[in-house]
Amino acid sequence: MTRAVMLQKTGGPDVLTLGSIELPAPGPGEVRVRHTAVGVNFIDTYHRSGLYPLPLPAVPGVEAAGIIEERGPGVELAVGTRVAYALAGHGAYADARVMPAERLVPLPSSISDEVAAAALLKGMTAEYLVRRTYAVTSGDTVLLHAAAGGVGLIASQWLHALGARVIGVVGNLEKAKLAREHGCDEILLSGHDDIPRRVRELTSGRGVRVVYDSVGKSTFMTSLDCLAPRGLFVSYGNASGKPDPFDPLLLSAKGSVFLTRPTLADYVRTRAELLTSANALFEMIAHGALRILIGRRFPLASAPDAHRALESRTTMGSTLLTL
Repeated sequence: MTRAVMLQKTGGPDVLTLGSIELPAPGPGEVRVRHTAVGVNFIDTYHRSGLYPLPLPAVPGVEAAGIIEERGPGVELAVGTRVAYALAGHGAYADARVMPAERLVPLPSSISDEVAAAALLKGMTAEYLVRRTYAVTSGDTVLLHAAAGGVGLIASQWLHALGARVIGVVGNLEKAKLAREHGCDEILLSGHDDIPRRVRELTSGRGVRVVYDSVGKSTFMTSLDCLAPRGLFVSYGNASGKPDPFDPLLLSAKGSVFLTRPTLADYVRTRAELLTSANALFEMIAHGALRILIGRRFPLASAPDAHRALESRTTMGSTLLTL
């Protein structure tokens, strides 16, 4: 039997309970991975709350690092290989799991298991946001919400490396200091600054070419108001809840702006895309362009506390479950 955090019903953090499951032997194309570190992400809270429904009962969690301890027929990866994964189906909140080998990323020696579990999902998210959803170039000015969060700290560094001017939005002065240390050129405080007015002041009235917004409901209109004509609003998360419906004519009223709601799954759909994105991330880390901050660690049994911390929006950097 293997320890696992179980989700029997949707609700608040207390619905997460520690139990045990029996793992089958790996089938064709599958491996059993013994986890060494598990990433905690906002998508896990969406699964737990029912915003993104899972068939229940379920083991939540979509990101982890570990070691292959058994493989099924047709798998080329060797037993003992260090690997990580993100968005390979739920089931990461456990000591081990059986999963498809094609969704695993071999880890280079320069990347520790904890860094991999802390950075893979968030780092590949940052990669597709700044390189593919909108291909940021030197001289672009961008607005980045939650700039001190897990994705935010990686994205701000990546944007800085690309030569962009980064206006970061954070919740307090401690986060402001951290965001500035990780590449933000200007810092705005949510709940204190008039974000659209300050963005216009910082851009000589033009607005920004792209807004990256993982907050959702509470920042949706603010983000639209910060865009330059024909700018792009990238809404990629719902930390404050799902945005309200709106009239598409609002996009023309705001300057013929564009809106997209991307997900990582659509940017790493093939194995080639997955490896390209992951390797780009690993190269940025190895070259020192990205520093991965692990802000909080919780034991597996304390997964409810990890969710409370994440949803309180008081965490900085990445949050891990340790095994």
